[in-house]
Amino acid sequence: MVRVLGLDPGLRFCGWGVIESDGNRLRHLGDGVVATVDSDAMAVRLRCLHDGLAALLAEWAPDEAAVEHTYMNKNPGAAIKLGMARGVVLLAPALTGIPVAEYQAMEVKRAVVGTGHADKIQVQDMVRRLLPGAVLKRADAADALAVAICHAHHRSSRLMLTQGYTPA
Repeated sequence: MVRVLGLDPGLRFCGWGVIESDGNRLRHLGDGVVATVDSDAMAVRLRCLHDGLAALLAEWAPDEAAVEHTYMNKNPGAAIKLGMARGVVLLAPALTGIPVAEYQAMEVKRAVVGTGHADKIQVQDMVRRLLPGAVLKRADAADALAVAICHAHHRSSRLMLTQGYTPA
């Protein structure tokens, strides 16, 4: 059994979701967002994001983390801010020594819904089906759980391949 922390990077709201994966069986443990205050200085916001993630890592003690790639924004200033937040999101779990995987949004959608062009509602519906009991109060948390599910599926497939799995 492996505990996975999924992360959906964002400066205002960084979504997180924790699941346990045992082969193809998934179990929802928790989800939410780490929020920062828009009016705070950038350094304060980045520290708040790091401190929130560090607390989550200490509380949930995941074995692995998975982070969603972000799309380039048309607004260069917004893209730079998101890039800084993404750096913190990648760094926080790496500082604890756990492996961090990254997945494109289309890859996450394909793993959860079956098509890379699924909309947010379809992703949220499938997350609810795959993780009974998940309330999904915010879309950012649902996206983070989808990243965790994607990682669990990819991880399971990699393990079967390395163990020489052959279908019956």
